[in-house]
Amino acid sequence: MDDGKARMVQLYRKRARRYDFTANLFYLIGFREWAYRKQAVAALHLRPGDTVVEIGCGTGLNFSLLEDAVGPQGRVIGVDLTDAMLDRARQRVRYKGWTNVELVECDAAGFRFPESTDAVLATFAIKAMPDYDAIIRQAAEALPAGRCFVFLELVEPGWCPGWLRWLMIRLLSPFGANEDNAAYRPEAVLKRYFPRVLMKTRYFGVALIAVGIAGEAES
Repeated sequence: MDDGKARMVQLYRKRARRYDFTANLFYLIGFREWAYRKQAVAALHLRPGDTVVEIGCGTGLNFSLLEDAVGPQGRVIGVDLTDAMLDRARQRVRYKGWTNVELVECDAAGFRFPESTDAVLATFAIKAMPDYDAIIRQAAEALPAGRCFVFLELVEPGWCPGWLRWLMIRLLSPFGANEDNAAYRPEAVLKRYFPRVLMKTRYFGVALIAVGIAGEAES
C-alpha cells in the first residue's frame, strides 16, 4: 500500500465511529446529502435480483437504499479499503438482518468484479482514489450493455472563485480532500470508457451525479 492510501486508511480509522454523524452536519449549510444519495441509487435503475457493487461503501450508509432496490433475492457487495469503516458497515448489516450483503476489504483498483455484476455505485468516494481511472475502466468492462456505473461526488463548479475552492478543500479535509484529489476529474474518465454518459448537478453545481451506461463489447 502506498503512502497516500495508508494515510487515507488512518484518517478513516479515526473517523469511522463518528462518520455518519459528521456527514450529516452538512445539512446545516443546506447540503441535502441523503436526497442526493437516493437520486444516485435511483439512477442505477436496479431491478429485483440484481447484483450491485458499491465502491468505497464506508459504513454502509447506502445499503438500505440498495437493499430496497434489489430485494432479498439480489446481492449487495460493499468494497472498502478501511477495516474500521467496514466494521461499522458490518454492525449495520447485522442489526438489519441482511443476509445478502457481502463486505470486501481491499483496494478498489484490485477488486475483481464478479461476472454477475449488474450495477456499480460510488458516493463521495471515487475522488479519494488515485487509481480512479482503472476502477472506472474495470467497472465498464464488467457491466452488461445498458447497465450503469453511477458516482455521486463533490466537484468544483465552473463559477468557483479561488477563495471558495480553498475553503471547500479545507472544509472537506477531514474527509480526505486535498489539493491533489481536488484536481481529479472522474467525470472525464467516465466519458472515455462508457459510450453514454449522463450528468446532473445539485447544490449550485457542487454535487455531481454522473451516470455511465455500458455498451456492447467491441468484437
